[in-house]
Amino acid sequence: MHPQPFSADPFPATEAAKSDVEIAVSDNAVILFARPGCCLCYVVKLLLNCHGVDPTLFYVDETNEADVESELTRITGQRSVVTSRLPVVFVGGELFGGLEDVVCAHISEELVPRLRKARALRL
Repeated sequence: MHPQPFSADPFPATEAAKSDVEIAVSDNAVILFARPGCCLCYVVKLLLNCHGVDPTLFYVDETNEADVESELTRITGQRSVVTSRLPVVFVGGELFGGLEDVVCAHISEELVPRLRKARALRL
């Protein structure tokens, strides 16, 4: 099963696109910024699904990459949040990290408590 995009249309390179990123982060317990067809993004989605989480997907491609990257940097205050390092996961409106962070949290048993705190668990 291929992940479904956050929106049927790519976000345009406008102020509306920038507000869409911020709204998506604040309005969803778990949001996954991903590239269509990215195997690493798919692994993160599957790992979250295994914990009973159905993350909101926000696809990043060449049409919205610069605006999404700019907005993620503004939201987090971190220059290290770049779309070239996707997947990027936010939990409870806060930057959680990428694939490595999610897997490490899973292994150290810190992932489920964070997901529970964000009220993201379906189970």
